[in-house]
Amino acid sequence: MTLLRGGDALFAAMGAAFAQARETIWLATYLFCDDDVAHSLALVLVEAARRGVKVKVVVDGFGSKSSLASLRTWLIHPGIKFVVFRPIDRWWQWFSPSQLRRMHYKLCVVDGQAAFVGGINVIADRNDLQHGWSEVPRLDFAVELRGPLVLQIEQTAQAIWTRASLGRIWREEVLNLVKSKSPLTTIRQLSKRLRQSPPLRLTKPPLASLLPVRLALVVRDNLRQRHAIERSYIDAINRASKRIDIVTPYFYPGWKFSRALSHAAERGVPIRLLMQGKVDYRLARLAAQVLYDNLLAKGVQIFEYTHAFLHAKMAVIDEDWATIGSSNIDPFSLLLNLEANIVIQDRPFAAEVRHELDLAIAASRSVAASPNPRGTLAVVRRSFVAWLAYGFLRLAGLNARY
Repeated sequence: MTLLRGGDALFAAMGAAFAQARETIWLATYLFCDDDVAHSLALVLVEAARRGVKVKVVVDGFGSKSSLASLRTWLIHPGIKFVVFRPIDRWWQWFSPSQLRRMHYKLCVVDGQAAFVGGINVIADRNDLQHGWSEVPRLDFAVELRGPLVLQIEQTAQAIWTRASLGRIWREEVLNLVKSKSPLTTIRQLSKRLRQSPPLRLTKPPLASLLPVRLALVVRDNLRQRHAIERSYIDAINRASKRIDIVTPYFYPGWKFSRALSHAAERGVPIRLLMQGKVDYRLARLAAQVLYDNLLAKGVQIFEYTHAFLHAKMAVIDEDWATIGSSNIDPFSLLLNLEANIVIQDRPFAAEVRHELDLAIAASRSVAASPNPRGTLAVVRRSFVAWLAYGFLRLAGLNARY
């Protein structure tokens, strides 16, 4: 596995893998932009298709909405199958609660041999859709993986592509099922294409097959694995004894996550949270800020990254546990979106991730407690954010306590 910092590193590695591909490329991403960097990657995909490589690309209908016209022009080739997850191409679709559940993956698999997982969308590092271009690249990370886990990542990418494809051509699929001579066999095959395998357990294997690294793909879906990513965080936090470092641009955890952090702080575990200081969405910043005083009172250190925009979603706990992926720590990611994280137990890799985090904190400002955390304004702010979160989750059809 290789830690990749920013799109410059990720797209170079992906482009090299695409250039060597011989059989298949699967790409699932929330945002595939229409800037020059994304266009260059699209051209490499087309070149691979011309060599006979089967290319399957799925993007989210909301995240990539503004670039769909360009993508449909760039990715025209018989060898490329391009689909959109939950497109928003009819006005009434904006009023469907299901539209709040987005595909937030950033996954890519080449020939079943190399996989890329992380938080990086297909967009130039210095391009921000809300604020335009900047001189400094955003802070974001991904991991390049090779080994047995790649096949599970490929199955996850295949499942979401199939699901999006069915949403587009479901009438054709139903007609094929009706005409099929063996409908039960057809149903089983379709079910297999849609199924995501359960996350691998981080249990110790027999000594005869012991590998130097243990890792797992942890996905959040709306079926069997609704809380898988949240539980992976909470389990690691509950076991923590030395230190906890978490990086996320959007931070509004549920009560179980908050309780786990509080208990760790009470045990004396040093905790550092790194969040965005250069704001992209003001409401998201407000949601994080209303929790600051409570966390600071428990001894949690909070930093805001001011050098550039922060988009990374990763954590390092103790000396050997790390996670990198697409999931933020907020209701969108933990309860609604389809997300994918890699969890890795390996001391050298955890040390590398923590080194990157230390560099980022050095370019950040430390947050101090507000002078009047129990004042009227503070209470109003917390109540307002809680009311918004409550209403949003009800609108999405969720009644569970968050």
